[in-house]
Amino acid sequence: VQLQASGGGLVQAGGSLRLSCANSRRTVSNNAVGWFRRAPGKEREFLATVSWNGGITQYAESVKGRFTISRDNAKSTVYLQMNSLKPEDTAVYYCAAGRGSVTGSDPSMYPYWGQGTQVTVSS
Repeated sequence: VQLQASGGGLVQAGGSLRLSCANSRRTVSNNAVGWFRRAPGKEREFLATVSWNGGITQYAESVKGRFTISRDNAKSTVYLQMNSLKPEDTAVYYCAAGRGSVTGSDPSMYPYWGQGTQVTVSS
């Protein structure tokens, strides 16, 4: 399984970014996919997850109402729309595919990880 995260960059506080997680081999259409982040000096943090068909989503409280996860299985891509960004959202963002069709917030349940994409929010 190969996942490719992209869409990171530098944005001002209050701005928006959309991250993409592409699966070039189309092998995770039956798997849940989650987004996580790691800020400097902090633990990896769960952000959001979406079930295999997009019907079930789950969010961390820290991003609920600001971030939206979605997927387009025809394009083998999962998205994370991030609005109202804050400086504390600065981190490396990762996508990961879960073991099953519906997976929660535990990173140990995600065996397949893409490389990260840097998001920097300036104040």
